[in-house]
Amino acid sequence: MIDVYWGSGSPYSWRVLLALEHKRLGYRSHLLQFSKQEHKAPHIVAMNPRGRLPILRHDDYVVFESVAILYYLDLKYPEPPIFGRTPEEAGVIMRVICEFEAYAEDQLMKIVRALTGPGLNEDNLGELTRAMLAAASEARTIEGRLSKGDWIVGDDYSAVDMVVYPAIKVLLRALQRPGAGVLASRFLPVEVNYPSLGRWLARVEALPGFDRTFPPHWRTG
Repeated sequence: MIDVYWGSGSPYSWRVLLALEHKRLGYRSHLLQFSKQEHKAPHIVAMNPRGRLPILRHDDYVVFESVAILYYLDLKYPEPPIFGRTPEEAGVIMRVICEFEAYAEDQLMKIVRALTGPGLNEDNLGELTRAMLAAASEARTIEGRLSKGDWIVGDDYSAVDMVVYPAIKVLLRALQRPGAGVLASRFLPVEVNYPSLGRWLARVEALPGFDRTFPPHWRTG
């Protein structure tokens, strides 16, 4: 049996839920509360000494770090594949994931942490503006890919889409907060600034099982 330990609103946890639903795998969901530090509980740290989510336990095997979990699931349950059907497809998918994590993810999450925490101020405006420019540059790269097809890489929904989608949604939610100001104006409305990206977001949200992955606490605020 697959057990998944995750946190609502964590883009890394969301990746894993998207993969499990796409592969139509049964799993037991263990939703932990970050506000209560449940991810630091002894039984969680016993599985992941870093005390971070998500964690997947499959019988006696434990794996953590979201992309590692996606890779494990794809090897264990090859259909439908999320890392392509050929070595060449797999190489491109993994490369684009690596590019996103190397060039966009840190900048994007820096913006999210600031806007969901202290907000914009004179001390961080310059740094966050630079982060927004970097995130917007990568968004244009993704927009270019999506202008040529339905999915970021190739003809099928893949691990790349599962990695990028939650990060974009977390960013969009943060940019809608009061005080996002000039940062939001560089990205929103996404349907105008990045029309292919906007259509792709809707495409992911129309997939079977998507509703079960949606962060619970977002439904109430």
